[in-house]
Amino acid sequence: MARPDTSGLHVLGVRHHGPGSARAVRAALEEIKPDAVLIEGPPEADGLTPLVGELEPPVALLAYADDTAKGKGTADGSANEGWAFWPFAAFSPEWEALSYAVSSGVPVRFCDLPAAHTLAERIARAEEARQDGPGKEEPGAESEEAETEGLRADPLAVLAEAAGYDDAERWWDDVVEQRRDGEPSPFPAIADAMAAVRAETGPETGRGARREAHMRQVLRAVLKEGHRRVAVVCGAWHAPALRDVADYTAGGDAALLKGLPKVRVAATWVPWTHGRLASASGYGAGVTSPGWYHHLFTAPDRPVHRWLTDAARLLRDEGQQVSSSHVIEGVRLAESLAVLRGRPLAGLDEVFEALTSVLCEGEQTRAALVHGRMSLGERMGSVPPSTPMVPLQRDVMAARKRLRLKAEPFDRDLDLDLRTASQRERSVLLHRLRMLGVEWGVPRRDQSGGKGTFRESWRIRWEPDLDVALIEASRWGTTVAGAAAAKAVDTAAGATLPELTALTEQCLHADLGRALPPVLSLLTDRAATDGDVTHLMEALPPLARSARYGDVRGTDGTRLRTVAEQILRRVCVGLAPAVHGLDDEAAARFVERIDAVHTAAHLLGGEGERAWTETLASLALREGLPGRISGRVNRMLLDASRLEPGELRRRLGRAMSPGTEPAEAAAWLEGFLQGSGLILVHDPALLGLIDTWLLGLPEERFTAVLPLLRRTFGAFDGPERREIGVAAVRLGGGAGPETGPERRPVDADRAAPALATALAILTDGRSAQ
Repeated sequence: MARPDTSGLHVLGVRHHGPGSARAVRAALEEIKPDAVLIEGPPEADGLTPLVGELEPPVALLAYADDTAKGKGTADGSANEGWAFWPFAAFSPEWEALSYAVSSGVPVRFCDLPAAHTLAERIARAEEARQDGPGKEEPGAESEEAETEGLRADPLAVLAEAAGYDDAERWWDDVVEQRRDGEPSPFPAIADAMAAVRAETGPETGRGARREAHMRQVLRAVLKEGHRRVAVVCGAWHAPALRDVADYTAGGDAALLKGLPKVRVAATWVPWTHGRLASASGYGAGVTSPGWYHHLFTAPDRPVHRWLTDAARLLRDEGQQVSSSHVIEGVRLAESLAVLRGRPLAGLDEVFEALTSVLCEGEQTRAALVHGRMSLGERMGSVPPSTPMVPLQRDVMAARKRLRLKAEPFDRDLDLDLRTASQRERSVLLHRLRMLGVEWGVPRRDQSGGKGTFRESWRIRWEPDLDVALIEASRWGTTVAGAAAAKAVDTAAGATLPELTALTEQCLHADLGRALPPVLSLLTDRAATDGDVTHLMEALPPLARSARYGDVRGTDGTRLRTVAEQILRRVCVGLAPAVHGLDDEAAARFVERIDAVHTAAHLLGGEGERAWTETLASLALREGLPGRISGRVNRMLLDASRLEPGELRRRLGRAMSPGTEPAEAAAWLEGFLQGSGLILVHDPALLGLIDTWLLGLPEERFTAVLPLLRRTFGAFDGPERREIGVAAVRLGGGAGPETGPERRPVDADRAAPALATALAILTDGRSAQ
């Protein structure tokens, strides 16, 4: 076969995201005026290049296995291995090449190994790792390219060391990324340098060899089509393998690619963020400071001056006193440091030192906050409506536009008043997306402290991965409402009783009227047959909230209330046997369930609440009840005005009697005081009983019970502990009330050590003032 004519071939080896590389690529293309442009990327995206003029970077090519959207996924139901991204920023050289080609009408193609093979290999490795079990570490997506030692691990480090640098990133920045317009093209030197490094490491193998073989195949095809001037934009490491394409045979490359596994693949453009371009995100080709690179690429001149001016503006917005003289002196310092260090221009390190020393006057914390925000320069790109999307993505995009919810790459708090139709629709959308596993918003506690059901608080943040989640969720339907309803019905089929009640609540929040009847039908059946009291207790709270929430949303909650009351009655019957013989740890968990049921009974009200209260009253009289549960139940009865103060003191006195084990008495006290200890401030008689009990404990028993008391009182807020401490001081001074006719005067000398210890427990070691 004739050797291809490479006289018009220009291989531009780049770093995937760098302003100097991008600027140099644009200059080279304008000088070469190529007939065709090849770019490292998945060939499946060739049909998407006409959209480049309508995109706003950062964006990414998303290639995904077509089975992902059809619900076939991988063996464990996860489709995470079935997709991959190729990001582009405004300062990416590949983006400059795409923009040039599209705007100039030059044919442009992607030439990397097809995503059909890449994703098939990734899925196969993941499946093999799952079959081998956790003992074998799953190889990463780039495991075949990475070498564990020698020059191949980091070719830039070798070149940097040869140039006298100890930092490869800084060398590349100085030589390439901080280049300005008009400087000579770096690409011939880069290709020669990489060729020298590759000569030391030997021929490429594994996945890297297959990638380069496919790039050469595409290059040969383009040259064969008659294009005289061809520009190839690829990673610097691959430049020699493409520049010297004539040294490789087409048959040898075809043999490398023969028999590769493949899957059916679809591709599209999705918005991306600077945060996902950063190396801190785990992106293998990421850069340390995308905001700095974006600034270097977009600033028309004086990048250091403009950067520090923006920093000064941020500091002034935060109320800091920063003047123009600070900026002038900061620029002088940054430029002086660059000269001292032999750098062509001040880099990010020099600018950060100037920011810290001059603008922030040595306050490193303040400087780090500003520097971190600016060096990341968080922004999100956008794609036009004409971009290929699954129907579910289009439905979400239309809903966002209708409800005026912007997809933003940073946290934003959203407070919704559900009495307003538009805000209620926002809530419904967020709940439906959560049902589908698209976590755009996460509910948070209402900071106002309100407990009403008319308000919701969310924290929303859009991440690029959510587009993948939407593609995966599209197996359930073409609209958010239809897909969420289908997912809910499918989930209900294998759910336990507590999971079903939680799902019912989610269906109400998401306004899934179509899914609610089958979910409720399953819930009714499970509630009638499940005899586990703990399951019933865990199932009741969300169901009670659902009944109340349904009333607020205008949903008929009659059936919900009927099921909830049925469950509550069964809990009342089975509660006493369920608490028998529990140890302290199990009792603590059961107290949480009792608390939740107590709240649910209050929400339901009516006959159900009265039956629950009677159950608690009966339970409090049972012998052998675990101390923590007994104390908690008695506190609930007191708060419900079902226990007279005199009867409470009698029960407390019995719990604290000498015949009761100190640990059991401490557990009773912990259950009783859970949530609030101010009752001891307002009822000195109760505090006196506890005081008498503590004073009567032998030293070894007091020492044993001390950690339990510390845990009980340590759960209270500081002011609450101080109030209890003051009340204890009054008791110690003899001002406490008499608890019986035979009470003897307190011996202050003997009581002093015990009082000091009690004060230390109650006040966390601080004396009560």
